[in-house]
Amino acid sequence: VLQKVVLPYLHRLGERWEAGEVSVAQEHFASNLLRGRLLGLAQGWGQGQGPLAILACVPGEHHELGLLVFGVALRRRGWRITYLGTDSPVGAVADIARSLAPAVVVLLSITPDNFLDHAREIKQLAKQVPVMIAGTGATPEVARHTQTRVLDQDPVSAAQTIDRDHTARHDDRRRP
Repeated sequence: VLQKVVLPYLHRLGERWEAGEVSVAQEHFASNLLRGRLLGLAQGWGQGQGPLAILACVPGEHHELGLLVFGVALRRRGWRITYLGTDSPVGAVADIARSLAPAVVVLLSITPDNFLDHAREIKQLAKQVPVMIAGTGATPEVARHTQTRVLDQDPVSAAQTIDRDHTARHDDRRRP
């Protein structure tokens, strides 16, 4: 449902807003309705025994719906989620990463500049934990500057990729 209904709807809503077919109020209403539904699916997503992911939008970023979809999809694969939300200072993300020791941190932005403005801090964070960047602002150039990896798939496919990669790394450690 997320991949075949929600994500295409959000994409089309954005296109219609850009074309002036829907008002800002209509776009905000639809986005907030979906946000509420996604947060409802997120209840208890920090509980359990699976690997932990910290999810956050970088400072200046307020587009969180893709990150919420990603979190729900990753949770459905057994992961625990610590969701920091929009406009999260990278230093605060690093602090929580030090205390929780996640398997991965995923940062989102729709503009490259939001990543590049905090490249030094993101690079420091990437030295302590694997960091993935997502959203339309996550480009190979940004990944080089921040020493991160780009998630360039839709959120549901990206959750599958992260889960598969983590499982493969974990299985490799168990082999003699």
